Amino acid sequence: MKTDLPLPVRRGKVRDVYELDADRLLLVASDRISAFDVIMPNGIPDKGVLLTQISRFWFEKLAGVTPHHILSADMTSVASLKPHAAMLAGRSIICRKAPTLPIECVVRGYLAGSGWKEYQKSGTICGIALPAGLRQCSKLPTPIFTPATKAESGHDENIDFERCVSVIGRDQAVQLRKLSLELYTRAAEYALGRGIIIADTKFEFGVTADGRLLWIDEALTPDSSRFWPADKYEPGRDQESFDKQYLRNWLETLTWNKTPPGPVLPDEVVAGTRAKYVEAYEKLTGRKFE
Repeated sequence: MKTDLPLPVRRGKVRDVYELDADRLLLVASDRISAFDVIMPNGIPDKGVLLTQISRFWFEKLAGVTPHHILSADMTSVASLKPHAAMLAGRSIICRKAPTLPIECVVRGYLAGSGWKEYQKSGTICGIALPAGLRQCSKLPTPIFTPATKAESGHDENIDFERCVSVIGRDQAVQLRKLSLELYTRAAEYALGRGIIIADTKFEFGVTADGRLLWIDEALTPDSSRFWPADKYEPGRDQESFDKQYLRNWLETLTWNKTPPGPVLPDEVVAGTRAKYVEAYEKLTGRKFE
């Protein structure tokens, strides 16, 4: 649930990010799980390993689209990490440091979540007009880029493209949109062949010292995406999922106000959530999770 290395650290909802030196970070994915921006009091065993290995798979598979931040997954390659190598193995990556752009690059291929809620009110998502008559979880005519601001705490805010331009500039916004749509399109096509619909996902990018964009953070994981089983897909209703929507659906059955502290997850919800992450890993990579 928490790591404690003798290095400067920033802790996110799931990841502990350590400063290795001026140029490198260590990203450690814990077994913490959050929903509705609240970290649950107990975690999902092996979740950090599964997230890290799914990310590594995608970073490597889509490396031809854009450079990414991974330098190494060998924890014995850095002297200060060697004593902790066993604990860090599988759930950690050494990565290139790059200032993060303050935009969540969300791509949607299907009408779900906050996009479905907005569409019901206005027929749009983030200012993009969509055809009338779409149903919950309908496939969109073409994937759309729907950026969001990154909140330090609480919920990110969906914004339209022009607001994105006002935050980071037009050239960078256009480049982010192009890269995000290409990454999503390639990943969604591959995943569909493995029996998974990637309904939507989010990407993050940093900027290198020489001004180039760098794909960072996590890549097309169950925490940053909606994964649906293709053989059970049916528009007009909520879908079964390989991601933490399973946990969200359970939480929605409670009389909980979605503020901390979160409820303790019962054993069956923990086991069921873990099974979803394992199934996603195995379907996408074609490898057995050991």
